[in-house]
Amino acid sequence: MIDQKLDREYDKNLIIDQSYLNSLPDLQNSGDTYIQGQNVKIQRVGIHNFNLPLNFLKQDGTTISLKTSVCGTVSLEADKKGINMSRITRTFYDFKDKTFSLTVLGDILQKYKQELDTFEADITLNFSYPILQKSLRSNLDGWQFYNTTLEGKIDKEGKFEKIIHFDFVYSSACPCSYELGRHAQINRNKAVVPHSQRSIARISVKFEEFVWIEELQQMCLEALQTETQVMVKREDEQAFAELNGSYLKFVEDACRLLYEVLNKDSRILDFKVACTHLESLHSHSAVGVLNKGVPGGFLPDTGHDIFRMMEISHTF
Repeated sequence: MIDQKLDREYDKNLIIDQSYLNSLPDLQNSGDTYIQGQNVKIQRVGIHNFNLPLNFLKQDGTTISLKTSVCGTVSLEADKKGINMSRITRTFYDFKDKTFSLTVLGDILQKYKQELDTFEADITLNFSYPILQKSLRSNLDGWQFYNTTLEGKIDKEGKFEKIIHFDFVYSSACPCSYELGRHAQINRNKAVVPHSQRSIARISVKFEEFVWIEELQQMCLEALQTETQVMVKREDEQAFAELNGSYLKFVEDACRLLYEVLNKDSRILDFKVACTHLESLHSHSAVGVLNKGVPGGFLPDTGHDIFRMMEISHTF
């Protein structure tokens, strides 16, 4: 129960000087604060979904301001109670007016290590990146938005890794359904509609020499061809039907087509491809994961979470 004798009026005139700051309790650094639970290293601890507008450089040399969700984490060694969470946000704000790139993330990670006295750190910036696309035949323009994450990692030896995760949404027309439909048309004169579905490819690439987001979009388009459309008139809808008929694909095909294109670019040191086809025939999705196979690189991890999060992020 609150002590009624306490002064409950907010003090607007309180002067905050160094003496007052020194008097404030500091639970993170107090020797009197004991560690609860097992005294072990925590691999990552920090903040998630810290939002602010950041400037990014586009391939054409212009900049764009995007609402960005930041996840910043560091390692916490055993025998340390915790980290000062506010230092992560304050350190990030020191760089808020920069034009962001993975190089800038490297500078922030180095400052994290100094400010928070840690050995390892990780930052991800997630945003929706707009690219203007033309319709297939009507020559109309429309903005396509791509779920993109820039990730920077720094380890205890100071090695800095640069990663981009990029989502590409496309249509996948089933080859089996197409052939069975053709059989019904030819042999029984039946009207049929082969099934196709909205599908998602998430590619993750590691590199040293920078790879533009626009270039990743073009790589996915080269591999898969059937990107979903923004502006559609009748001639575009007909074109899209023809395009799907020209580029039939199972999820296995999608993974291998993306592998083929990504593997040709010498700037990409390692990559992983994850595809999910949100089946219109089945009550489940068809999924596939394929990685380059670099020793110590991306793992071909699968599981409910990776595909579920891909699907949730593209539920419009």
